[in-house]
Amino acid sequence: MADDGSKQGSNWPLPKFYFQVKWDSEEVAFQEVSGLDTETQPIEYRHGNSKEFSTIKMPGLKKFSNVVMKKGVFVKDNKFWDWYNEIQMNIIKRKSVTISLLDETGKPTMVWTLQNAWPTKITATDLKSDSNETAIETLEIAHEGLKIENK
Repeated sequence: MADDGSKQGSNWPLPKFYFQVKWDSEEVAFQEVSGLDTETQPIEYRHGNSKEFSTIKMPGLKKFSNVVMKKGVFVKDNKFWDWYNEIQMNIIKRKSVTISLLDETGKPTMVWTLQNAWPTKITATDLKSDSNETAIETLEIAHEGLKIENK
């Protein structure tokens, strides 16, 4: 008899293909989301009378990568460009962006929240006369914090 996986129970890793992105209480469909990482920069220090001839490392400032999102191009869908065009000298409407990894019932299992997010770059699709692909645009978002929750 073949193994149906029932012995494994709920100990399977989550698939990454079922997710949702929301901002301004509106859900936006994306094909791909990447860049959900954070890093703490080390501070190296050594005092002059240290018997060790090396530095010690302490945690310093946190650094967050820009999040890159890709989605299909749709007729009369200019939400990204409208948001991007609001940028003026040191003025931009910052938003909270929520990215949720969903279980098989559509409930969030992991949630990443980008704080004070704003668009820093938009890349329009490339155009090829002999291509048989969907038009994809890319939005790069800068943010000031990444909050992660497991539900």
